[in-house]
Amino acid sequence: MTTVILGGGIVGVTTAYYLAREGRDVVVIDRQGGVARETSFANAGLVAPGHAYTWASPKAPKILLKSLFMEGQALRLKPRIDPRMWAWGLEFLRHCTAERSRQNTTRKLHLCRYSQERLQALSADEGLQYDRVSGGLLYVYRDRPSFERGTAAMSILADNGLPLQTLTPDEVVQREPSLASARDKIAGAIFCPSDESGDAHLFSQDLAKRCERMGVRFLLDRDIQGWEYAGDRITGVRTDKGTVAGTEFVLSLGSYSPFLARQLGYKLPIYPVKGYSLTVPIRPGDEPPTLGGVEENHLVAWARFGDRLRFTATAEFTGYDTSHRPSDFAHMLSVARELFPRGADYDQPSYWSCLRPMTPSGAPILGKTRHRNLYLNTGHGHMGWTMACGTARIVADIVCGRQPEHNLEGLTL
Repeated sequence: MTTVILGGGIVGVTTAYYLAREGRDVVVIDRQGGVARETSFANAGLVAPGHAYTWASPKAPKILLKSLFMEGQALRLKPRIDPRMWAWGLEFLRHCTAERSRQNTTRKLHLCRYSQERLQALSADEGLQYDRVSGGLLYVYRDRPSFERGTAAMSILADNGLPLQTLTPDEVVQREPSLASARDKIAGAIFCPSDESGDAHLFSQDLAKRCERMGVRFLLDRDIQGWEYAGDRITGVRTDKGTVAGTEFVLSLGSYSPFLARQLGYKLPIYPVKGYSLTVPIRPGDEPPTLGGVEENHLVAWARFGDRLRFTATAEFTGYDTSHRPSDFAHMLSVARELFPRGADYDQPSYWSCLRPMTPSGAPILGKTRHRNLYLNTGHGHMGWTMACGTARIVADIVCGRQPEHNLEGLTL
C-alpha cells in the first residue's frame, strides 16, 4: 500500500513521518526543489497556543474596512475581481460574531495545545535540531487601552486551561532584557510560559531526512496537474513527469489545495492571506532578544534562530500575488528598530513573502472526503507551524483506520 502526500511543506512532511512510522510506504510530491520552500520557509517561527485567537471577530470587519483607506493596518484588504475572494469573505463575516469567535478560538486553542505536545514528543524522539527556544513568548502592548483589551480577551484562553501571566513594564524587561531601551514605550505584556519558538524550515528539513531513512520517497520539482480516478477511488496523481499511483492520497497543498480539489467537485473554503517576513543577521556585540513574541498594536512578531533574528507582520488579502518590494517591510523594520535598537544588523535584511491558507473560521480541514481513499490536511492559516504535528497525527490515525485522540468537531469538510 502506497500513501501519496501532495505537498512538501511542514504539514506534508509531518504527515509523511507519522505514516512512515506506521510502516506505510509513503511518497511526497512537491513542485519545489526541497521541502518547506513556500509558506513554511520563513514564517514567524512561533509555536503559540497563546496566540490562538481566531481572526474572525466582531472587530475584524471594521479593521478590514479601515485598511481600504488607511496605510499601516496589520490586516489589509486589497479587493480583486475574484468571486472566490468575495465568497470566502461573506463566510468570514458570518464567523465575526462574539459567540462564533469564542467557539472558534476555543477550538483552535485545544488543537494547538494537542499539536504542541506532539511536536515536543516527536522532537525528543528524533533529536531534531531547529533552533528551538522554549521558556515562553511575550505578547507586548504599547498603550494602556490596548493592554486592558488584551487582558480581557485572554480570559477565553485562561478559562480553557492555558497558563498566562500579565506583566508590568519592569517585569517585561526582567523577562527580556533586550527590551530595556523600549521600556517607556511598553504598557505591559501577557506572558505565556508554555509557548516556544523554532525554525519551521530547519525542522522540516531535519524531519525529511528521518523520513528518508524510514523509506519515504520525495518526488520534488514535480508540478501536480490532476487526478486519475475510477468511481469514488483515486488511482493516481498526474504530474508533469508522469503519473504517480497510490492506494491512499493526502491533500496538503495549503493555499493551492482548492484548485486540485475543485477537479473532483470539492469547494474547499480556503483563500490565501499574504504575509511578510524579514530576517537579519546577529553580529558579535548585538543585543538580540532571547524569547520570541508579538508586538500586539501592529501585530509584528519576532523570534531568534541562532545567529538570525526574524520579524513577521501583515495579513494581506490580495489573491495569489507573492511579490514584494523593500517598501513593504518599512513599517515592520521601524517597529523592530524601536523595540530592539541593537538587536541585529538591520542594514542586511533578507525579505520574504508567502501565502497562508486561511479558512473563514481559522480552523484547518482534516480527514475523510467522499472519495474513499482521499484525505485532507490543509487550511492551517497562520498557525501551520503550531498545528502541523497535531493535524498530521490526526490524519495519520484516520488513514490507518483509528479514532484520533483529538476531537474532530469543526475540523472536517
